[in-house]
Amino acid sequence: MKIRVKFRKYGIMRFIGHLDMMRYFQKAIRRAGIDICYSEGFSPHMIMSFASPLGVGLTSDGEYLDIEIGQAFSSQESVRRLNVVMAEGVEVVSFRKIPDGKASNAMALTAAADYEVRFREEYVPKAGWQESFDSFCAQDSIPVIKKSKKEEHEVDIRSLIYKIERREDCIFMQVATGSARNLKPELVMEAFSSWAGMEFPEFAFLVHRLEVYANVGLKEEQKLVSLESLGEDI
Repeated sequence: MKIRVKFRKYGIMRFIGHLDMMRYFQKAIRRAGIDICYSEGFSPHMIMSFASPLGVGLTSDGEYLDIEIGQAFSSQESVRRLNVVMAEGVEVVSFRKIPDGKASNAMALTAAADYEVRFREEYVPKAGWQESFDSFCAQDSIPVIKKSKKEEHEVDIRSLIYKIERREDCIFMQVATGSARNLKPELVMEAFSSWAGMEFPEFAFLVHRLEVYANVGLKEEQKLVSLESLGEDI
C-alpha cells in the first residue's frame, strides 16, 4: 500500500538538511511501529521518497514523503504514533493512502509550490520599496543569470512565477517547483533587489513554504491541486 505523509518543519529543524531528514524519518517510522516495506537485493532500504526536498534554513507547513507499507493502522492512529516519536520542530499532519504505480509518485507529480517571504527584521528596506516591488511584479519579462556548476546563462523566470503579490506582512508567491521546471523564491527576491538597485546580504529573507501542488486534468483543463488531496484517509 502506498502512503503519502504530510508534515510541518519549523524551529531548529529548519537547519537540518535533506539527507539528515531522510535518516530522521527512517528512525521515526521504525520507532512508531509503521510496517514499512523494504527494497530487495543485497542492501535493502526503506521505500521512501520526498516530493521536493526543502532547502536548509527554510520552514514549511506542506512537506511530503511517499512510503510503501504492509499492514496499516488507521490514518488517525498512524499520525498519533508518528507524532509521539517526533522531535520538536517536526509535526506529521496527515497519513493518506494514494493509488499504486509510478504515476502517483509525489516527486514526479510536483509542479508548483506556495511560499511566504519576509525580510529579517534588520534588513527591512527603506520606505518606498513596496511601489518598486509592485512595478517589478508587473513586468512581462524578468531575466536573471542562473548559475550552475559548469556555466552561467540568462533565463526569463517570468513564466515560472504563477502568482506573486505583496501582502500586509509578507510577499506571497506561487512558483514552478519540480524536476522539469523549478524556481526558488530566493532567486525571485535576488532579481527584485538587482532590478531595484538594492543590496541584501545572504540569508536576508525568511522563506516559508505553505503548500506543494500537482497538475491534474487534461492539458487544456489542467489545474493545481495539493498533493495531500490526491490521497484518502484509511
